[in-house]
Amino acid sequence: MILADTGAILALLDSGDRHHDELRLLYENEPDAWVLPWAILPEVDYLVATHIGPQAQDLWMADVATGGFAVEWGRDGDLAAAERICRRHKSLRLGLVDGTVIALAERLHVEAIATLDLKHFGAVSIKGRPKLLPRDA
Repeated sequence: MILADTGAILALLDSGDRHHDELRLLYENEPDAWVLPWAILPEVDYLVATHIGPQAQDLWMADVATGGFAVEWGRDGDLAAAERICRRHKSLRLGLVDGTVIALAERLHVEAIATLDLKHFGAVSIKGRPKLLPRDA
């Protein structure tokens, strides 16, 4: 399982992003392995709308609504785990989304996290030591 962070999905959707080709290749090699944490959905939606455009936003929403991406909706305890992770790494100012992605990665024992945010994800010791893609590809 590859859990995706906001920046990776944004780059995947934006053909003008410098990481697009790399992420597209990773996604096309294992599309069924990719899972989107619930917490990234509104963030991706907003960034697609403001940085790529309304047509891309419509396509993104249609893909999510029709099952084009698997979504992990979370469980009781995930937010508390995210809060503990954020508190433990207070100096990084992870925030809800990154804390939730890390909490889900730990609970789900993911093989990898697709992320361009090495400042946060590269600094946290994540249980199970998932690869950070594309860095560790």
